[in-house]
Amino acid sequence: MADKKHKFKQNVDGSYYVDDQCIACDACCVEAPKFFAMNDDEGHAFVKLQPKTPEEKAEAENALAACPVEAIGRDG
Repeated sequence: MADKKHKFKQNVDGSYYVDDQCIACDACCVEAPKFFAMNDDEGHAFVKLQPKTPEEKAEAENALAACPVEAIGRDG
């Protein structure tokens, strides 16, 4: 389960975030490229834009569900 105390500083402020459990698998970027991006230099994903509409939140939830290590949280 993602921990907001360990989220990357690159995440934009808001509910969704990626924490230090990320293994850079790219699943979130594939599922929701509008909201997640990869930091290739540091080897992890981050939230670049917070979802606002119900449709956007559904997209972010798909990314959360696709994360194999549960590094995405929504209690940020």
